[in-house]
Amino acid sequence: MNTLSIDGWRKADNNSKSVPIGTLQFHVSEAEHLRLEQAEEELQRSGARDTMIDADMQTLELVMPAGFGPLNECKWRVYLGGEEGRGQFHLVGYGAEDGSLFYSNAVMVDLLG
Repeated sequence: MNTLSIDGWRKADNNSKSVPIGTLQFHVSEAEHLRLEQAEEELQRSGARDTMIDADMQTLELVMPAGFGPLNECKWRVYLGGEEGRGQFHLVGYGAEDGSLFYSNAVMVDLLG
């Protein structure tokens, strides 16, 4: 299992700019890593821009920065990026209290190996 500490962002609504909130900490299990790799391969085959897959809340163990509550509907957004078109992902969810969009900076799928 990989434990990641990644900068996080909050966007209150569609008309707001994203603001930094501090560091999100979460786990990516081996099963989740495999799902991320499969999503990357499917994007490469299909030519789609990105895909969303449900995060396993049982293994995620998300720790939000101080002052921010839990998230609902956590998903992995997987997309192809960079000059080499490699798979990248970030965590996306919605604040349980106000429905604000929260997300992490992106990580390359390969870095989980």
